[in-house]
Amino acid sequence: MRVSPVKSLTRRSLLRTLGAGAGGAALAGCGVPAAYVRPGDRAAADRSGSDKRLVFANWPLYIDTDEEDAEVRPTLAEFEKASGVSVKYTEEINDNDEFFGKVSPALMNHQDTGRDLVVVSDWMCARYVHLGWVQEMDRSRQPNVTRHLDPLLRKPPFDPGRKHAVPWQSGITGIAYNRKKLGREIRHTSELWKDDLRGRVTLLAGLDEAFCLLMQGNGADVTRWTADDFHTMTDQLRRLVRKRHIRRFTGNDYIKDLSSGDVLACQAYSGDVIQLQADNPDIEFVVPEEGAELWAESLMIPNLARHKRNAEQLVDYYYRPDVAARLAAAVNYVCPVPAAREVLASSKDKELAELAENPLIFPSDDMRKHLATARDMTSKERPGFAKEWNEIVGL
Repeated sequence: MRVSPVKSLTRRSLLRTLGAGAGGAALAGCGVPAAYVRPGDRAAADRSGSDKRLVFANWPLYIDTDEEDAEVRPTLAEFEKASGVSVKYTEEINDNDEFFGKVSPALMNHQDTGRDLVVVSDWMCARYVHLGWVQEMDRSRQPNVTRHLDPLLRKPPFDPGRKHAVPWQSGITGIAYNRKKLGREIRHTSELWKDDLRGRVTLLAGLDEAFCLLMQGNGADVTRWTADDFHTMTDQLRRLVRKRHIRRFTGNDYIKDLSSGDVLACQAYSGDVIQLQADNPDIEFVVPEEGAELWAESLMIPNLARHKRNAEQLVDYYYRPDVAARLAAAVNYVCPVPAAREVLASSKDKELAELAENPLIFPSDDMRKHLATARDMTSKERPGFAKEWNEIVGL
């Protein structure tokens, strides 16, 4: 059974980043007391012992698939065989806010969502955690997570210790550029604002996807950024928009702009650039000297999930280095299990062995020094910041 690599470019192109952060903000930001669920009210009677099933909701094209049958997911099939747990795997998450809107009525009203495991972006995970809508995982049942989770991902501000949200995959939001056509290197975010890039640079339109890198470029410590840091960044963007320096704010269509040469540099996701480089070796990805954002899309167990122990078992299975290596080879994002690198490096398959040396899957020690995760945007901050951002972006 041969595994066919999933094109991460295709998966990312499905995300509707335009307007991200606005749709679900009202409920999470209005401070409705009834929305919060206390810790003692989050668990349901666990049926895992007698009912060997679970429902796993994920994004499209975000798991290994068989080359001859895309409906067969080899790592998942092997988990089912070894554990006896039947997994209903659904590719129903196309947008963080859309999915939040789909499950929030049940969670707010203390009802089962019908899902035992979901994957959403960490900035959205923060909402679920703050609202008390997800359960704490039992680490005594997850020795692989305890041992192998990347230290850089262990202590997000919204979930110290990663008790509620465990990374499925990770990634970097940095800068991609065409070095040959630009004729110079980019090593600092400020170099995007040079005259030779006027009208040839794009930024991401989604607030949560874009703001961290831009504040880092101004020297802000994003682990404890302030309102002043945010406003300094937005004032800068207003000036750049007025000068028509920024060509436009994009969703994932920056990929097309960079490939065609209409854009020479852009804010970009590391996973996309791996695919772009396969077609054009002149495309480079850089983590600026001032830093870039390390993000994750994480697994969570919703309140009242009926198969919590089964879900915890599946999470821990994907933290086995051999399994994590196969998933990383398929989706080409930053692997949250550094030990998977040695598994790939020892492969007799040349292409797989080469992945172990790709810093966009396993960041180098130097690159890791420049990666950071921004503190959460609070529910009180979000409405005002989102309004200011959307006015600049034109949403």
